[in-house]
Amino acid sequence: MEANLQTPTFNHVHYKWDDTHAETLDPLGRLVYRSNILGSDQRITNTGGGNTSSKVFETDPLTGRQVEVLWVKGSGGDLRTSKRENFSSLYQDKLIELQDLYASKPDTGLKSPAEDQMVGMYAHTTFNLNPRPSSIDTPLHSFLSGRHVDHMHPNSIIAIAASKNCEKLTKEIFGDEMAYVPWMRPGFELGLAMKHIEAKHPAARAIMMGQHGFISWDDDDKTCYELTLRLIEKASEFIEQKYQANGGDASVFGGPKYQSLPETERRQILASILPYLRGQVSEQKRFIGTIQDDEKILRFVNSSDAPRLADLGTSCPDHFLRTKIKPLYVPWNPQKEDLETLRKKLAKGIAEYRKDYEKYYSKCKHANSPAMRDPNPTVVLIPGLGMIAWGKDKSESRVTAEFYNCAVEVMRGAEAIDTYISLPQQEAFDIEYWLLEEAKLQRMPAEKELARQVVIVVGAGSGIGKQTAHRLVKEGAHIVCVDMNLGAAQATAKEITDQYGLGIGVGGSGISNCGPAIALQGDITNRAGIRAMLDEVALAYGGFDHICITAGIFVPSDTTGHIPDDKWALTFNINVAGSYFVADEAAKTWRDQGLQGNLVLTTSANAAVAKKGSLAYDTSKAAANHLVRELAIELSPLVRVNGVAPATVVSGSAMFPRDRVIGSLAKYNIPFKESEDTASLVEKLAQFYADRTLTKSPITPADQAEAYFLLVTQRLSKTTGQIITVDGGLHEAFLR
Repeated sequence: MEANLQTPTFNHVHYKWDDTHAETLDPLGRLVYRSNILGSDQRITNTGGGNTSSKVFETDPLTGRQVEVLWVKGSGGDLRTSKRENFSSLYQDKLIELQDLYASKPDTGLKSPAEDQMVGMYAHTTFNLNPRPSSIDTPLHSFLSGRHVDHMHPNSIIAIAASKNCEKLTKEIFGDEMAYVPWMRPGFELGLAMKHIEAKHPAARAIMMGQHGFISWDDDDKTCYELTLRLIEKASEFIEQKYQANGGDASVFGGPKYQSLPETERRQILASILPYLRGQVSEQKRFIGTIQDDEKILRFVNSSDAPRLADLGTSCPDHFLRTKIKPLYVPWNPQKEDLETLRKKLAKGIAEYRKDYEKYYSKCKHANSPAMRDPNPTVVLIPGLGMIAWGKDKSESRVTAEFYNCAVEVMRGAEAIDTYISLPQQEAFDIEYWLLEEAKLQRMPAEKELARQVVIVVGAGSGIGKQTAHRLVKEGAHIVCVDMNLGAAQATAKEITDQYGLGIGVGGSGISNCGPAIALQGDITNRAGIRAMLDEVALAYGGFDHICITAGIFVPSDTTGHIPDDKWALTFNINVAGSYFVADEAAKTWRDQGLQGNLVLTTSANAAVAKKGSLAYDTSKAAANHLVRELAIELSPLVRVNGVAPATVVSGSAMFPRDRVIGSLAKYNIPFKESEDTASLVEKLAQFYADRTLTKSPITPADQAEAYFLLVTQRLSKTTGQIITVDGGLHEAFLR
């Protein structure tokens, strides 16, 4: 009880330190713990932003002596999700000795070749063969005297750092406890500058980093954690007092200029424009979208000052590496202008944005700068609607959304206490096109075959559809699991998300706050329902690329050998008309996007083999075969249409429930007992069907999934209007 009374109280951050837990951990474990609880609060640092360190004495594996080791979050890590393996370890004395090596070079200085070369030297100071690459911020942690160091990117601190009078405000708010360093690119020179600042300001336990963030230190890890929180709290309190004194929400960003549209109308308009917008920004490489339309982002995009502030761009380097130099602000009046006007303004805005980006590159580039990257915006702001963020995958687009949310909060705070300023364009360019940053991009693993793509799998709740969903996500696809049985679709989506993770991003509103897979209920015989489903996909990911329809129905004949008329209609409605309805509605989205896609239907070997007992099913699949050919013509050249023709997929198929399996065993005079479990009965029937094929192997949903994968990739990019049979080799079904 007494310990609880001593716990510090904060209003603007969460205090999460638990002595009982911390005492069970070794020094590295305590660093991981401190990092995780700092990173878990978005008001303390953004996803992937900031880093932490501890100087720990370890036994040198070479000498057996105790040596001081700097453990610091490695390159590319995220504090919230970091584990022990995400931290690099370096000999502290060797890092200090690098200062002499650097001083001996003739071409030292900020942004000098010598400074960049020092990054390559960090690997030579590695302790115990740790493979984790070191962060560019390593010198900051090494050269400060504190045994524990936190470098964070809180919105409240960055608001001060991005204010016109940052140095003056730092002194006013923090006194001697926090010193100040003007903007400097992260690296060796910044580490040396911090070392000198600490020596000059012995009372300081933190340094404000102009237009960047702050760094704090102490010799006790818990005290360091509490210091970090206390400084953020002090900054937040100062900003909120000024904010309220200036009129608060009612007057923020110059007050409202437009009103938000009602949520239902917002989502309808967003669903309508997102595929078009995705096609435009995917001019070079495809992007995945995330929408954000919460109160804070709407307050910003609707404001009088939004055009001015958006044009200034972001300040913190972490932010603009994702959001680019600035967002695209679309001057659309939601109260007076219609959807067609919005489309025209989007087209004009994107064209102008590309030209502006090309000018920015041409103006700022150096002789050795990397080639210009994609000039399309990654953040689009629309009054009345909100924000649309783009990234190479869902996680990255959510991070992009998160970072611009942070930028908005930074601008809110800076404008409340002073005037917001962004980095000069040249400084921003030198970060964006830094050769070390380019080298990091070049080291990234090659993207998977279906990366940046969204695939809708209809029938994903079971059997072939479930296997297809798992096969495609393995190659980098985002999967929309659609099924009449929503619970089954949700189960597949959960399996995918559990296996591949939700991603590190936290941005996104509604269904757009998702991971690599979502689940939707879908009845392919209901055109309105299909449209609603496709609109939800647009809101989740910005659009889609491919559709695999694995849903189907088999209605056996009754005891007299007949199939009732209504079951005939149902069979054709699902197996033929449903696929057409999906294709017809999807065609609107494909045309809006202007991106090439694939439609894969499911037919059957039965389409080519006449036999007793499945008249409605077999003829519906024959019609589906021809539907593939007709749609290939209708949707060309933008969309390739092909079919997969399975045969006798018993195991894992929803079309072979126990009663049908028993009926088939009896039909073919295969011995069985009613008391046998379903799995045993299925195995007998599957083997019977396998023995009829040329390959003599049971046919599984996974075998079918391989064909769907093949048809949605570029491996068969010149194939359309064709049927691929996956039947084990049924000679009766050979084309003739």
